[in-house]
Amino acid sequence: MGELRKFLARPDVREHCVIDGRFGVMAYHGGNLERTTDAVAAEVATRTGASLYTVSQAAPRRTHLASTAFDPAHSSALARFLDHVDVVLTIHGYGRRRLRHHLLLGGRNRVLASHVATHLRGTIPARYVVLDDLERIPSELRGQHVRNPVNRPPEQGVQIELPPSLRWNWREWGWSDHAGVSRTVAVQRLIDGLAAAVESWPTARP
Repeated sequence: MGELRKFLARPDVREHCVIDGRFGVMAYHGGNLERTTDAVAAEVATRTGASLYTVSQAAPRRTHLASTAFDPAHSSALARFLDHVDVVLTIHGYGRRRLRHHLLLGGRNRVLASHVATHLRGTIPARYVVLDDLERIPSELRGQHVRNPVNRPPEQGVQIELPPSLRWNWREWGWSDHAGVSRTVAVQRLIDGLAAAVESWPTARP
């Protein structure tokens, strides 16, 4: 159970936490692992006043800890974040050949998933498909485990899986918002949709 503590102690790993609003945004597979995800989370949090928790790795390391390994018992910053927020969005990246243009909305708060899906469908380019039907999402990407951080807040949350095609900058041949590569239109529209969803979601506590 000390896996997370050892991981966070590495010099190439940076844990970042900002306590602000009761809505939380997370991206703990950021940096050189699921690239662009931490940049999206940070921008959404900044625009909406949401609390933020990210973990990023520097190149060339690409260690993947399962979501269930991110246990607040082994990170005071994560514990502080989860104690403060009512509900969360977690931003992840994934790759599946048959789902190249699909954004997958998992997590246990299905009302919020539908809310976020509505906003994304109105903003992201038409070539992308937003899936918020759990039965159509691969079981390993549904974010349903009780120890997954997305499900720990009182109102739980939504796990958003972004495909490589959305995160990749084809003009500069690199990952959007990563290692000096510019932000793409698709990523900007994603951020716009997520920010609108956060701003229009009622939070339980002041």
